[in-house]
Amino acid sequence: MTTHEYLKQIDDVIANGKYKDNWQSLSNHKTPTWYYRDKFGIFIHWGIYSVPAYGNEWYARGMYDKNVREFEHHIKTYGEQKDFGYKDFIPMFKAEKFSADKWIDLFKKAGAKFVMPVCEHHDGFAMYETGFNRWNAKDMGPKRDVTGELKAACEKEGLTFCASTHRAEHYFFMNMGRTFDSDVNDDNYRDFYGPAYYCPELDSHTLHKTTADTYSIGASREWLEDWLVRTCELIDKYQPSILYFDWWIHNYSFKPYLKKLCAYYYNRAEEWGKEVTINYKHKAFPPMIATFDVERGALTDISPIPWQTDTAIGKQSWGYRADNEYKNSRQIICDLIDIVSKNGILLLNVGPKSDGTITDEETAVLLEIGQWLEKNGEGIYGTTFWKQFGEGEVNNEDGFFKDNEEKAFTAKDFRFTYKDGFVYAFQMRPDGNDVRIKVLKKHIPHDFLVNSVTLLETGEALEFDRNENEMIIHTNGYMSDKPLCFKIEVV
Repeated sequence: MTTHEYLKQIDDVIANGKYKDNWQSLSNHKTPTWYYRDKFGIFIHWGIYSVPAYGNEWYARGMYDKNVREFEHHIKTYGEQKDFGYKDFIPMFKAEKFSADKWIDLFKKAGAKFVMPVCEHHDGFAMYETGFNRWNAKDMGPKRDVTGELKAACEKEGLTFCASTHRAEHYFFMNMGRTFDSDVNDDNYRDFYGPAYYCPELDSHTLHKTTADTYSIGASREWLEDWLVRTCELIDKYQPSILYFDWWIHNYSFKPYLKKLCAYYYNRAEEWGKEVTINYKHKAFPPMIATFDVERGALTDISPIPWQTDTAIGKQSWGYRADNEYKNSRQIICDLIDIVSKNGILLLNVGPKSDGTITDEETAVLLEIGQWLEKNGEGIYGTTFWKQFGEGEVNNEDGFFKDNEEKAFTAKDFRFTYKDGFVYAFQMRPDGNDVRIKVLKKHIPHDFLVNSVTLLETGEALEFDRNENEMIIHTNGYMSDKPLCFKIEVV
């Protein structure tokens, strides 16, 4: 199908479907039940950038940018960019040990309920079979439809398949290669490197400081139509239950195309009988239409609308980096609890190596999370927020890119969730002493009753007392290096 034919199909689906390409119609869309119930998914950043394994997943940009260390590293390691460009990593990206079944088995053991590979990152290399991009993993590099294999493995194991596309940013992503003699300027590779649109507002310094200035630079109509068609092809071919976008779709030029994309996706989902949503950042969509996402951060209080955090086990890069540092499982479990207590959902990233294996460090963290969820997941899955998210002095700092360091929780810090008549109280940093929770104190004369308290970790029924200052749960000295969850029956 040609781009023109696909554009006509998009218009026809919108004309005949429930959802129209305007915010009023799209505001009738609901957050998927499965998504709100499942709470925890796996993000996967895997692509050509795992071959150099240096800097981060923006290596494709950095190797052409004289202002960052990737530039000199590339010359010293591979030669000048005019002789060895980003395209030349593709034959080295072999994925010879990749097994979708092994990945999905690991993610299932981690307690994840949905899986989201990045089907195309900013670098323009599609990790799926496509008729609109000859630079794809089915025809080059691994020579496998990685996305299709992951979808099949998800369906076999009962996990929900989702997809991410960062194609929008490719409009300018390689543009620093325009500033000197590099293969980005070779017309033979124009369809890979993209427009590589260059202007001062889209140079390296602007992008590193803020995304706000990029509002003044809009993409061309040709690019926007191509982006729309490629994204709709991904939707039709793989039927993802979430479609995730990175940040540049908030640019003003995307607005009419976002409405079309959203209406097309939601109408297609109606045809499939699926509940779906879109993940977005900044102000790309109005509230209620899609699901707001906070990158490497969280909220400071309960949101009345479900939202999501996407973060990574790796601290320095989303993709594989040889010298990456990793968060420990306790930090991620604490983040998961905090996010869910504020009506959120966690999407946790792994960055596999170029051969298709997942690092030992990430594997260990995932398995430890799964072991904790096996015992304590009742307080996470299928829950909603309580009357307050928590108690104690430690909270998040509002905003993006704020979650790398582990928070200094103490035994006085708690988070709460609720389900089916039970409050789940998580002590974020147990100390082995009796637990004291102020918000569960005895309220006279308008009190609620507490019938029982169970420690989910052991299944043990615990004794408790309540007075006008606090509720005291007697833990019998039980200690853990990870949060403890107390299941409290209230009436």
